[in-house]
Amino acid sequence: MSTPFYITTPIYYVNDVPHIGHAYTTLACDIMARFKRLDDNDVFFLTGTDEHGQKVETAAKSKNLKPKEFVDKVSINFVKLLDCMNFSNDDFIRTTEKRHFDSCQKIWNKLVENGNIYLGKYSGWYAVRDEAFFLESEIVDGKAPSGAPVEWVEEPSYFFNLSKWQDKLLTLYEENEDFISPKSRRNEVVSFVKGGLKDLSVSRTSFSWGIKVPNDDKHIMYVWLDALTNYLSACDFSKDQSNMKDSKFWPADIHMVGKDIIRFHAVYWPAFLMAADLPLPKKVFAHGWWTNEGNKISKSLGNVINPFDLVEEYGVDQIRYFLMREVPFGNDGDFSKSQLINRINSDLANSYGNLFQRVVSMIFKNCNETIPLKPKSLKNEDIILINSIKNNINDYRLLIDNQKFDVYLKNVWLVISDANKYTDEQAPWTLRKTDFKRMEVVLFTLIETLRQISLLLQPFLPKTSTSVLDQIKIPSNNRQIKDVEVIFGGGAKIELPEPLFPRVQN
Repeated sequence: MSTPFYITTPIYYVNDVPHIGHAYTTLACDIMARFKRLDDNDVFFLTGTDEHGQKVETAAKSKNLKPKEFVDKVSINFVKLLDCMNFSNDDFIRTTEKRHFDSCQKIWNKLVENGNIYLGKYSGWYAVRDEAFFLESEIVDGKAPSGAPVEWVEEPSYFFNLSKWQDKLLTLYEENEDFISPKSRRNEVVSFVKGGLKDLSVSRTSFSWGIKVPNDDKHIMYVWLDALTNYLSACDFSKDQSNMKDSKFWPADIHMVGKDIIRFHAVYWPAFLMAADLPLPKKVFAHGWWTNEGNKISKSLGNVINPFDLVEEYGVDQIRYFLMREVPFGNDGDFSKSQLINRINSDLANSYGNLFQRVVSMIFKNCNETIPLKPKSLKNEDIILINSIKNNINDYRLLIDNQKFDVYLKNVWLVISDANKYTDEQAPWTLRKTDFKRMEVVLFTLIETLRQISLLLQPFLPKTSTSVLDQIKIPSNNRQIKDVEVIFGGGAKIELPEPLFPRVQN
């Protein structure tokens, strides 16, 4: 029976259009989801949009639209991004849906029942852009740590007793070292919690676009309590009778987030869940940010990277590959067009594309358009190449589980490099005249290696790897991760190959 695996992106705030950051987070989740499906897991991959809060209300007013009309228009852009980047999400949640409204009301009532919410008055600094409250000690030159302007807010508010959960959170981090990744983010969160937690304002009365607090219509639920609950809403929390103890997918295996929202996911969210007596997610991974040609990305600089434009200009698999290969996942990275073009031409066209083209062309021209049959005996150099992926498949599983996407790709490209080198050394074009049987063994070894490479690249380059596997006639039911370990028999009739990656001119 396949193991359930639940992965989430943060839900994206709809006050603007999708940018490279949204594509990056969702891509990382898509790769994990695709790999896990291919590795016999029952995957649930969730993404969606966060549609409430003061920022949305203000943005809607500026466009002379009602908030619901505004979010309906903007949310579509995030749905379009899924198709543009070839993402394989299983569900798309919007916080304006009934299932989410019901879940938010339910978690609020649980927190009240358990004595973890009380009515008081809030006085303090609030950043509308971040939808977050900040302590006096966090304000620098009149701004939030993110650089967002802050305003002094005084209003009646319900509070969540966050301070009560400080020791329990520290115990959680200590007993589950992998709960927050990478390590730098873990250290940051532990340090923040050790510095002391204050009770958290979880309602607002100064605007109206949001989910109303049960039994008190004057109050709107704090947008982060609302937003975080989406991960439960998609698992039918509102209908669940067992407090998610019998849920198929909850707790989530991994919440993937940007480093700017780690505090909400690694401090507030587990505290809310503990306070509501709900199971905790297994892991929160916070990745880094992108700069553009060395400069911080901002609307004011006009250097926001549009993923739709990139895909149109360079191709979807090319962009997917670059984003995952260029930077160790978790670190900050710089988006450079020259580096993107270099990766496309060098890694994709010259290495992987060239290997495919030369091997399949040689088979088509020299083997009666038929893949050679699996040989009865192989030389040592053939075995080494064939086994280079087959015997290390668990290493790839581990790299996916630890979000080491760049290392995974580096390892595959080492095999591609070895296969190209093997081709040059074995020189099948010469063997065609001197030792035809040996040529067939060499070409079989190469096509088998190409098959394994393409099986492993399916999560990263779904379109390209499907094209390769189709062209070398691998049946669709033999494309699981476990199929890497079973050498195929050959014998299929093929056609003249179509190039995989056109070279890009600088």
